[in-house]
Amino acid sequence: MTSPAEVLRDFVNTYDVEGDADELSSPAELSMWLRERGLIDAADSALEGDLLVATRLREGLRQVLIAGHDDVPYDVSEDLASALRALPMRVTLIGGSPALEPAVTGAPAGLAKIAAMIPAAHADGTWPRLKVCAEGTCQWAFIDSSKNRSRSWCSMRVCGNRSKTRTYRARRRADDSLEHADQYGDTGKEGS
Repeated sequence: MTSPAEVLRDFVNTYDVEGDADELSSPAELSMWLRERGLIDAADSALEGDLLVATRLREGLRQVLIAGHDDVPYDVSEDLASALRALPMRVTLIGGSPALEPAVTGAPAGLAKIAAMIPAAHADGTWPRLKVCAEGTCQWAFIDSSKNRSRSWCSMRVCGNRSKTRTYRARRRADDSLEHADQYGDTGKEGS
Protein backbone atom coordinates (compact mmCIF):
# COMPACT_ATOMS: atom_id res chain seq x y z
CA MET A 1 0.00 0.00 0.00
CA THR A 2 1.27 3.46 -0.88
CA SER A 3 1.82 5.79 2.08
CA PRO A 4 0.26 9.28 2.23
CA ALA A 5 3.73 10.87 1.85
CA GLU A 6 4.41 8.81 -1.27
CA VAL A 7 1.15 9.90 -2.89
CA LEU A 8 1.83 13.55 -1.99
CA ARG A 9 5.38 13.26 -3.39
CA ASP A 10 4.12 11.67 -6.61
CA PHE A 11 1.40 14.31 -6.97
CA VAL A 12 3.87 17.20 -6.58
CA ASN A 13 6.17 15.48 -9.07
CA THR A 14 3.50 15.48 -11.79
CA TYR A 15 5.12 18.75 -12.81
CA ASP A 16 8.82 18.51 -13.65
CA VAL A 17 10.16 22.03 -13.04
CA GLU A 18 13.52 21.37 -14.69
CA GLY A 19 12.04 19.85 -17.85
CA ASP A 20 8.90 22.03 -17.81
CA ALA A 21 6.83 18.88 -18.34
CA ASP A 22 3.35 18.57 -16.85
CA GLU A 23 1.70 15.14 -16.55
CA LEU A 24 -1.57 16.91 -15.69
CA SER A 25 -1.88 19.23 -18.66
CA SER A 26 -5.51 18.33 -19.40
CA PRO A 27 -8.61 17.18 -17.52
CA ALA A 28 -8.25 13.76 -19.22
CA GLU A 29 -4.68 13.37 -17.91
CA LEU A 30 -5.81 14.39 -14.41
CA SER A 31 -8.61 11.80 -14.58
CA MET A 32 -6.17 9.12 -15.67
CA TRP A 33 -3.66 9.98 -12.91
CA LEU A 34 -6.35 9.89 -10.21
CA ARG A 35 -7.86 6.68 -11.63
CA GLU A 36 -4.48 4.88 -11.78
CA ARG A 37 -4.04 5.52 -8.06
CA GLY A 38 -7.53 4.38 -7.13
CA LEU A 39 -8.59 7.89 -6.09
CA ILE A 40 -11.61 8.02 -8.43
CA ASP A 41 -13.85 5.47 -10.13
CA ALA A 42 -13.53 4.49 -13.79
CA ALA A 43 -16.67 6.48 -14.67
CA ASP A 44 -15.41 9.73 -13.09
CA SER A 45 -13.96 12.46 -15.31
CA ALA A 46 -12.22 15.69 -14.40
CA LEU A 47 -13.34 19.05 -15.76
CA GLU A 48 -11.32 22.23 -16.46
CA GLY A 49 -12.18 23.58 -13.00
CA ASP A 50 -10.86 20.38 -11.40
CA LEU A 51 -7.60 20.80 -13.30
CA LEU A 52 -7.26 24.35 -11.95
CA VAL A 53 -7.84 23.12 -8.38
CA ALA A 54 -5.33 20.28 -8.93
CA THR A 55 -2.68 22.70 -10.19
CA ARG A 56 -3.23 25.05 -7.24
CA LEU A 57 -3.09 22.13 -4.81
CA ARG A 58 0.09 20.75 -6.37
CA GLU A 59 1.98 24.03 -6.59
CA GLY A 60 0.75 25.11 -3.15
CA LEU A 61 2.08 21.86 -1.72
CA ARG A 62 5.40 22.44 -3.49
CA GLN A 63 5.69 25.87 -1.84
CA VAL A 64 4.83 24.44 1.60
CA LEU A 65 7.43 21.71 1.18
CA ILE A 66 10.05 24.27 0.12
CA ALA A 67 9.23 26.37 3.20
CA GLY A 68 9.44 23.23 5.35
CA HIS A 69 13.20 23.04 4.76
CA ASP A 70 13.71 25.82 7.28
CA ASP A 71 11.74 24.22 10.15
CA VAL A 72 10.06 27.55 10.87
CA PRO A 73 6.34 28.37 10.78
CA TYR A 74 5.13 29.34 7.32
CA ASP A 75 1.99 30.72 5.77
CA VAL A 76 -0.05 28.76 3.27
CA SER A 77 -0.18 30.41 -0.16
CA GLU A 78 -3.49 31.75 -1.42
CA ASP A 79 -3.40 29.13 -4.20
CA LEU A 80 -3.19 26.29 -1.69
CA ALA A 81 -5.80 27.85 0.59
CA SER A 82 -8.13 28.27 -2.41
CA ALA A 83 -7.62 24.65 -3.48
CA LEU A 84 -8.29 23.36 0.03
CA ARG A 85 -11.48 25.44 0.27
CA ALA A 86 -12.69 23.86 -2.97
CA LEU A 87 -12.25 20.36 -1.55
CA PRO A 88 -14.72 19.97 1.32
CA MET A 89 -14.21 17.02 3.66
CA ARG A 90 -15.91 15.58 6.68
CA VAL A 91 -14.56 13.68 9.66
CA THR A 92 -15.73 10.09 9.91
CA LEU A 93 -15.13 7.27 12.37
CA ILE A 94 -14.56 4.10 10.42
CA GLY A 95 -13.73 1.09 12.54
CA GLY A 96 -13.15 3.40 15.50
CA SER A 97 -10.48 5.42 13.69
CA PRO A 98 -11.02 9.04 12.69
CA ALA A 99 -10.55 9.80 9.02
CA LEU A 100 -11.17 12.63 6.58
CA GLU A 101 -13.54 11.70 3.79
CA PRO A 102 -14.43 13.78 0.73
CA ALA A 103 -17.76 15.57 0.99
CA VAL A 104 -17.87 15.73 -2.82
CA THR A 105 -17.85 13.13 -5.60
CA GLY A 106 -15.96 12.56 -8.84
CA ALA A 107 -12.58 14.14 -9.56
CA PRO A 108 -12.97 16.66 -6.69
CA ALA A 109 -13.28 13.65 -4.35
CA GLY A 110 -9.97 12.31 -5.68
CA LEU A 111 -8.31 15.66 -5.09
CA ALA A 112 -9.88 15.83 -1.61
CA LYS A 113 -8.36 12.42 -0.87
CA ILE A 114 -4.96 13.86 -1.80
CA ALA A 115 -5.57 16.85 0.49
CA ALA A 116 -6.60 14.45 3.29
CA MET A 117 -3.17 12.85 2.98
CA ILE A 118 -1.57 16.02 4.36
CA PRO A 119 -2.83 15.43 7.94
CA ALA A 120 -2.42 11.66 7.44
CA ALA A 121 1.29 12.16 6.61
CA HIS A 122 1.57 14.44 9.61
CA ALA A 123 -0.08 11.83 11.84
CA ASP A 124 2.19 8.99 10.66
CA GLY A 125 5.32 11.14 11.09
CA THR A 126 6.32 11.33 7.42
CA TRP A 127 5.27 14.95 6.80
CA PRO A 128 8.58 16.45 8.08
CA ARG A 129 10.44 14.03 5.82
CA LEU A 130 8.55 15.16 2.73
CA LYS A 131 10.70 17.82 1.04
CA VAL A 132 11.39 19.53 -2.24
CA CYS A 133 14.91 19.57 -3.66
CA ALA A 134 16.79 22.70 -2.62
CA GLU A 135 18.27 22.99 -6.12
CA GLY A 136 16.14 25.80 -7.57
CA THR A 137 16.14 24.40 -11.09
CA CYS A 138 14.96 20.99 -9.88
CA GLN A 139 12.33 21.27 -7.11
CA TRP A 140 11.62 17.53 -7.27
CA ALA A 141 9.74 16.24 -4.21
CA PHE A 142 11.35 13.44 -2.22
CA ILE A 143 11.04 11.66 1.11
CA ASP A 144 14.09 12.30 3.27
CA SER A 145 15.10 8.90 4.63
CA SER A 146 18.25 10.16 6.35
CA LYS A 147 18.47 9.47 10.08
CA ASN A 148 18.45 13.15 11.11
CA ARG A 149 16.21 14.44 8.26
CA SER A 150 19.00 16.69 6.96
CA ARG A 151 18.88 15.84 3.25
CA SER A 152 18.46 18.92 1.03
CA TRP A 153 18.62 17.47 -2.47
CA CYS A 154 16.64 14.80 -4.27
CA SER A 155 19.97 13.33 -5.37
CA MET A 156 23.39 14.11 -3.94
CA ARG A 157 24.96 12.78 -7.15
CA VAL A 158 23.08 15.21 -9.40
CA CYS A 159 21.57 18.21 -7.60
CA GLY A 160 23.89 18.13 -4.60
CA ASN A 161 26.90 18.01 -6.90
CA ARG A 162 25.54 20.93 -8.99
CA SER A 163 25.01 23.06 -5.92
CA LYS A 164 28.37 22.24 -4.34
CA THR A 165 30.18 22.84 -7.64
CA ARG A 166 28.43 26.21 -8.04
CA THR A 167 29.37 27.19 -4.46
CA TYR A 168 32.97 26.10 -5.01
CA ARG A 169 33.25 28.08 -8.25
CA ALA A 170 31.76 31.21 -6.67
CA ARG A 171 34.17 30.93 -3.74
CA ARG A 172 37.06 30.39 -6.17
CA ARG A 173 36.08 33.49 -8.20
CA ALA A 174 35.86 35.55 -5.00
CA ASP A 175 39.28 34.31 -3.89
CA ASP A 176 40.74 35.07 -7.33
CA SER A 177 39.24 38.58 -7.22
CA LEU A 178 40.76 39.22 -3.79
CA GLU A 179 44.12 37.92 -4.96
CA HIS A 180 43.91 40.14 -8.06
CA ALA A 181 42.98 43.18 -5.93
CA ASP A 182 45.91 42.50 -3.57
CA GLN A 183 48.26 42.20 -6.52
CA TYR A 184 47.16 45.32 -8.41
CA GLY A 185 45.53 47.49 -5.78
CA ASP A 186 41.89 48.38 -5.40
CA THR A 187 41.40 49.54 -9.00
CA GLY A 188 42.40 46.23 -10.49
CA LYS A 189 44.73 48.03 -12.94
CA GLU A 190 48.41 47.42 -12.99
CA GLY A 191 50.47 50.37 -11.84
CA SER A 192 47.66 52.27 -10.11
